[in-house]
Amino acid sequence: MTQAKHARNILFIEASQPARTERPMFANLLVSATTEELSFHILSVSTTLLVWIYGLSEECPAMEIDAVTLDYEFGVYHEWSWDLKLFVYPVLEVNSTSSSCVVMDQWGLVRFMGSISLLVLLFPGTCKAGIQSVRTIHPGFRGSQMTWINYDGLFLISNNSDFAFGFRTTEDVTRFLLNIVHLGSMKVIWSANRGSPVSNSDNFIFGEDGKVSLQKGEDVVWAADTGGKRVSAIEMQDSGNLVLLGNDSSVLWQSFSHPTNTLISNQDFVDGMKLVSDPSSNNLTHILEIKSGDMTLYAGFQTPQPYWSVQKESRITINQGGGNVDVASLRGNSWRFYDGNKVFLSQFIFSDSIDANATWIAVLGNDGFITFYNLDESGSASQTKIPSDPCSRPEPCDAHFVCSGNNVCQCPSGLRTRSNCQTGIVSTCDGSHDSTELVSAGEGLTYFSLGFLPPSSKTNLEGCKSACQSNCSCLALFFQNSSGNCFQFSNIGSFQNSKAGPSFMAYIKVLSDGGSGSNNGGGGSSKKSFPIVVIIVIATLIAICEKSHFPSYAFKMMEEGKLREILDSKLSLDKDDERVSTSIKVALWCIQEDMHLRPSMTKVVQMLEGLSPVPMPPTSSPLGSRLYSSFFKSISGEGTSSGPSDCNSDAYLSAVQLSGPR
Repeated sequence: MTQAKHARNILFIEASQPARTERPMFANLLVSATTEELSFHILSVSTTLLVWIYGLSEECPAMEIDAVTLDYEFGVYHEWSWDLKLFVYPVLEVNSTSSSCVVMDQWGLVRFMGSISLLVLLFPGTCKAGIQSVRTIHPGFRGSQMTWINYDGLFLISNNSDFAFGFRTTEDVTRFLLNIVHLGSMKVIWSANRGSPVSNSDNFIFGEDGKVSLQKGEDVVWAADTGGKRVSAIEMQDSGNLVLLGNDSSVLWQSFSHPTNTLISNQDFVDGMKLVSDPSSNNLTHILEIKSGDMTLYAGFQTPQPYWSVQKESRITINQGGGNVDVASLRGNSWRFYDGNKVFLSQFIFSDSIDANATWIAVLGNDGFITFYNLDESGSASQTKIPSDPCSRPEPCDAHFVCSGNNVCQCPSGLRTRSNCQTGIVSTCDGSHDSTELVSAGEGLTYFSLGFLPPSSKTNLEGCKSACQSNCSCLALFFQNSSGNCFQFSNIGSFQNSKAGPSFMAYIKVLSDGGSGSNNGGGGSSKKSFPIVVIIVIATLIAICEKSHFPSYAFKMMEEGKLREILDSKLSLDKDDERVSTSIKVALWCIQEDMHLRPSMTKVVQMLEGLSPVPMPPTSSPLGSRLYSSFFKSISGEGTSSGPSDCNSDAYLSAVQLSGPR
């Protein structure tokens, strides 16, 4: 017997599972009250069982309902449209302040069944609305985020109600990930499709064939690899582990064996598994894995660069030394490390909390830190992180910048004269850079990965530099005089001040011309490819400007529209090339008798490159010069004359609206 208290216009009924059934007979129903009757709207329905309630007779005034009592008589299941099942003979008893409503007669039942049939046929989507399953779902399960929108997209919940599996929104609220979340803190424990978010209409499918997948339209963006075996059930366990079971209840797949960027208490992290962070703003990922008897953090460059390991962590408490780390597991307030036989070797204590039963997670963030969160305290973070020194991460600053205490970032001395502290190159192996050189980044520096990698070679400084220069993939080197160790790197992150530790001499490969070239295939090459005719014209203009005069013949040809008559007949030029006429007009501007009308060389180049229009030059007559001078003065809003000088006055050409110096 289940009761729901009276609300003035809306009555919410929560029905429990009858004692003599194997699955719930009733789900949550929303009852909307009107002045004449009650209409019942199905709030949620499972895919195998339609749960419903009889309509009330007119003798029961809706506004006077005190309580609704549901009792059960058990009949047979009846197959219904849309793969739904109806329980045929429940009994409804409604207690009212004014009267007691009797159970429907058989004709009332028939009329009600007809209404339900019509509802199913006309609004199949309503009947398909999903309820939140507890612990287990079975084949034939399908739906999108919209199906379980009343449950924030979460469709499978653990028995203890701590964890749920379903759709959660990303930063883009129109895109969704299929996640396991801790409900108390809403921390994400696991994700199926981090790199491929889906829309609210894309489906999670647990097919009758036993295959489990997430589809984006017709494409599969994630599928559980069960080795071809049929899944008979999916369980959301109280530990936060999502388990896919076979026909014999054997585990075919589990989320604990396929972590994303998070580990949770009592989850074993073993050799062969990886944690991978979300990408940073520079598209760098960070990786945690157990390999060769150690657990190590890497920067996910093309050649991974380690920056932390258990064996080199000074905060480790040793229980039994000498063993290889093969298993790591969060237990209470510590991260414990075991060998292959599960012999306890050491632990890393990350919290002062003494609650041995607390549930913690370790999250590898896109900042390179591993951070610990207490789920029992709403996901509050511990102050202890891995690594302990913020500057020992791959990218606390931009590439080549030097990180010192409190994440202070400075450009190294060797790059301070270069634009934005940049080398101008990413790789020289593609042949896009003609000449490079090595510049000193300064002394007293170190690099996050030097303590974890063997040297590239043992040599002297000149040998180390020569090896880097001859290796097109080498972008930076570190050399230690005391040991002769030479380290070469094809990718580079942030540098560090060496403090009290070993220091290295650092050299960075840069473009020899000091430019800020790039590999984008655009601006660099275009700057080198001026048409030959333009180069010739610029040289000619310089000579013309030095002479400060031009034969009247040139102005006469301009007035007659015969500019090409000015050209040397020996030149081979395309008659349709407008750049020729443009160059002549620029030249005529540059030899004006009134030096205030002459443009600067910066503007000359810009006009020749087509970055601004070129107005028709004035004639050389005093009247023409005065008219054009007045014209430019009247419309100019920028520039002042720097005095009479050849080809460098800006005041009277500002109407061309040229950009600033290049």
